[in-house]
Amino acid sequence: SEHLADIIFCVLNGVGLLVCLAAAILVVALRLHRKIVYRLFLYQVLAGIAFATVQMLQIVFLNYDDKSPRVYARLCIAIGFLVLYTQWIKVFFATCATFHLFCFAILYKNLKKLEALYVVTSLLVPALFAIVPLITHSYHYAPPGCFINKDNSTEPQIAEIERLALWNVPAMVILFVASIAMVVMVTILTFRVKREPIKDGDQFWKALKQLLPLAAFPILFFILVIPELIYGIYVSTSSTVNDGVVLAASVFVAMWGIASGAVVIVHISVARLCCRNEKKRPLDAVHVDGSKLQPLLSNDHTMKQESFVKVNMSSITHFSLPEELQSNAE
Repeated sequence: SEHLADIIFCVLNGVGLLVCLAAAILVVALRLHRKIVYRLFLYQVLAGIAFATVQMLQIVFLNYDDKSPRVYARLCIAIGFLVLYTQWIKVFFATCATFHLFCFAILYKNLKKLEALYVVTSLLVPALFAIVPLITHSYHYAPPGCFINKDNSTEPQIAEIERLALWNVPAMVILFVASIAMVVMVTILTFRVKREPIKDGDQFWKALKQLLPLAAFPILFFILVIPELIYGIYVSTSSTVNDGVVLAASVFVAMWGIASGAVVIVHISVARLCCRNEKKRPLDAVHVDGSKLQPLLSNDHTMKQESFVKVNMSSITHFSLPEELQSNAE
């Protein structure tokens, strides 16, 4: 019972690892990685695999031995750095994907040429956040794992300020803005759907249902940051920590790995189900590139209905292209 939270923490991260592996296999097997949005979410899933794997390594602290603190201290520093680094990678890839979807669906801009910038930004900027605690020697073990924590020689306020400045506050701000962008995007598209003819509106409502799971990424991550913030404040201000609180924190932290893969799997399942329910393959008939984008659910009611349903949402949600267009797949 003494290590119940640690055991549950490692088991849940193991589940997260399996879920992320399944999501990555699905994306590759269905060749969805040919589209930039899916590649961004594939990067997100790969970061989830790294996050869950690193968190599982913390099982070694079940046998923590005070007689060899240096070994555990060095391992904890490495784990703490990788945990913070992979969490930030997930936040940045989710934000980049949100930005890309918003520009694509609302502003009618195909920014696939920015993929390299997305990747470089999502890999380099998180390193800047994760390096600072290395310099200040702030990575220590405290349930549910190694992170920016206080130790016997550190004032709790210092550790809390550093955690707030390097993780909780900036992550909450970034994810809050991304969440608002996703909500605005879905709201605008929903209102536009309602103004269109029923036949065409049905086509786009199916497309929106496929988009909604992807919209959940920043919102879900924002929700998961909040308990971490509350737990950090609780630990720094309390002389003793309740076991139930530690267990709850273990569950919420482990959910970062599970959520990464689960959202992608749900999206793929919903999208494929929508496609199977169609007598004809929807949104597959046209290849859309930056020069051929038509306004999604345009307000221009003079647009012909035939062109109305052949729009850029197809390049986000469809699962296959006609053979003659395979060579032009993004």
